[in-house]
Amino acid sequence: MRILYLHQHFSTPEGSTGTRSFAMARALAARGHAVTMACGRYAGSVTGLTDPFRAGRREGEVAGFRVVEFAIPCGNAMGLAARGLAFLRFAVRATALALGEPWDVILASSTPPTVALPALAARRLRGIPFVFEIRDPWPELPRAMGLGSPPLWAGMGALADAACSGAAAVIALSEGMAETARARGAAAVAVLPNGCDLDLFGPGVRSWRPEGLPVPTLLATYAGAHGPANGLGELLRAASRLQAEEAPVTLLLVGDGAEKPAIMAQAAALGLRNLVSLDPLPKPLLAGLLAGSDVGLQCLAPVPEFAELTSPNKLMDYLAAGLPVVANLGGAAARLLAGEGGAPCGIATPPGDAEALAAALATLAADPARRAAMGRAARAQAEQCWDRRLLAARFCEVVEAAGMRPAAQRLAVA
Repeated sequence: MRILYLHQHFSTPEGSTGTRSFAMARALAARGHAVTMACGRYAGSVTGLTDPFRAGRREGEVAGFRVVEFAIPCGNAMGLAARGLAFLRFAVRATALALGEPWDVILASSTPPTVALPALAARRLRGIPFVFEIRDPWPELPRAMGLGSPPLWAGMGALADAACSGAAAVIALSEGMAETARARGAAAVAVLPNGCDLDLFGPGVRSWRPEGLPVPTLLATYAGAHGPANGLGELLRAASRLQAEEAPVTLLLVGDGAEKPAIMAQAAALGLRNLVSLDPLPKPLLAGLLAGSDVGLQCLAPVPEFAELTSPNKLMDYLAAGLPVVANLGGAAARLLAGEGGAPCGIATPPGDAEALAAALATLAADPARRAAMGRAARAQAEQCWDRRLLAARFCEVVEAAGMRPAAQRLAVA
């Protein structure tokens, strides 16, 4: 089949951002499909293309599939309006691609939600079926965080309704996201969460740590975006509490985002000597850093909707690395860390409770045997439940089923 895969934030593992779409595109290509990945220039991504852009576009083969990259910068450090403009520019360029070649199926991966616009246009004007992947539910999460305005949320809601009801299938990263898709009219929904890259992260990786850390210290690493949704102020408050108690814990924040300058300024104002910051790292370097860490940190702002409407990619990286996890989340993440019937692989603290977060880290610092047991349970759960290769096989089946409509049915859809 000829598959157009739309993901504005695509990256190979050489970048510092998520690689789910790389893994899924590679899996589809390995099954004999002609896959074209269309993307923009996302901050921290590495697409694998090095030729100069011509007319705002370049393309080439990466890992067995075609990549079309548009010269449209986008990143978490940009303001809301600038990102919105980048989303719309990508939608326009991707629509021309969707309508310009004979595809059998289109896969539109959101975020951003505007990636659904090219798929909807191709369905209406060419009768091409599409699969809509929900990575972040819009407008549910922006509305819960108070980002945007009622008219914007209404517009995003109308787009989400059209995408879910018009898709041949919806792929959701959590059960909570699946519920929102069904409520918006999705006929077929598959829940396929973020998975673990067991080859990149794991016990055989050469470990490293930043220089100058106290000895001994428990190194607790947060690797991810520094934006409003991440609520990293809670980590600063926990670090302050740990420092006051002279606990042997160092917090390491790896990443970038709109709030990073303010976070680091606040850390300096608090005089935090137990908090270190690094810029985003390519995935292979991050794998070594996690191998040298003692705990993985998962942090989100205290928004109730996050409990069931998120599927954090960094959490899967921690599990694959065999790290015990301390998270400030309830819901799905808390159940995962509790082991859901198996051995626990981390500690979930109440959202917004910096004292509980600090206490969890201090507890693990004082109990190496418990840390080791949780780390073994984390890797075991990664292998048994979240192996990305197994999830990719199911992902391919959903896309293939959507593209198997008879050619006679692929007329313009009114």
